[in-house]
Amino acid sequence: MTTTMVRCTAKLALSTGLAVVLAGCSGGPTARVGMVDQTPVAELGQQDYSATESSTYTLRPSDVVSVTVFLEPDLSVTSIPVGADGNLSLPLIGSIKVDGMTTRDLEKTVAERLVRADIREPRVSANIMQFGSHIVTVEGSVEKPGMYPFKPGTRLSGAIALAAGLRREAKLGEVAVFRQTGRGMAVAKFDYGAVRSGTMLDPVLLPSDRIVVGTSGLSLFWQDLLKALPAFALFTNI
Repeated sequence: MTTTMVRCTAKLALSTGLAVVLAGCSGGPTARVGMVDQTPVAELGQQDYSATESSTYTLRPSDVVSVTVFLEPDLSVTSIPVGADGNLSLPLIGSIKVDGMTTRDLEKTVAERLVRADIREPRVSANIMQFGSHIVTVEGSVEKPGMYPFKPGTRLSGAIALAAGLRREAKLGEVAVFRQTGRGMAVAKFDYGAVRSGTMLDPVLLPSDRIVVGTSGLSLFWQDLLKALPAFALFTNI
């Protein structure tokens, strides 16, 4: 066989192999043309999740903050957690209900309390040192199930990445997010293949969310529940 014939044979084999690979990849989720609608629809039960990160952050129990009163080191704290009751205890002014406050709200409240305590024109700065309230539980067919801290704005895909990704046997169409709401426990099912391809919303997580990735290894209870859930990306109370 001549050198030219060998080269042609190699090129043909490479082209054939590439075609086979591309054909295999075509079996994944089919992406729709255009942008995914990022607006939750309340009528469809989507009010309990969001596809966009909130522009403001409000304090929650277990968050750790620093409060600095300029020129008043005895009144400043470098690292103090918000209690389980949502209160923060500070020097001189005592306990403050901070659950639901922004850092700007906290600065204003602390300054007002200090004025009442005869501190003239206090300048206060508050910062979040640790998002201690942000814990997500990832279970089911992931490489490393467990509880993980996450930053505000982290999405479903980020939580799965924290758990080192999906196992080979994971059922992409049976990924559920459980969330505690004011109306009780709610659950929404997502097709993770569609999330990855951009044809389904990748929802922003909230503190204490619980993610269960379907697999034949789950208990019959979980398998039946995941299969019985209604339309994708809709939170349903259970």
